[in-house]
Amino acid sequence: MTPPQRQRRTPGEDPPPRPAEGPKGPKGNPERFYVVAGPDGERADLDLVTLIVAQSPDPPNSATPEQAALLRLCSAPLSVAELSAYLNLPFSAVTALLTEMLAAELVRARAPIVRQALPDRSLLEAVMHGLQRL
Repeated sequence: MTPPQRQRRTPGEDPPPRPAEGPKGPKGNPERFYVVAGPDGERADLDLVTLIVAQSPDPPNSATPEQAALLRLCSAPLSVAELSAYLNLPFSAVTALLTEMLAAELVRARAPIVRQALPDRSLLEAVMHGLQRL
């Protein structure tokens, strides 16, 4: 079986006709999520490792499907990166969604636990002495 050959167009030829477009309904031309997210376009200061926790696991009646899914996932603390992966949404869309939810106090954002740059010297010495005694 031979592979199909591509047809080349010369510069003077017209482009091939586009398929006819059907009627545009609510699913035909969806709005971008960042347009729907808010009038001012401001977002909360969230990074990939910010932990998100739901105030209540039960979504309110006014919650969108994405908000309800986020609330169910956030019964235990999850990072924004994990939420983005689980919901299969881009990070920017998740941050826009979380900004709305933070404003409505449906979720809380917690900074991750930052480890010290260097461990305590006395702890390292205690471990070293313990290992030498073995």
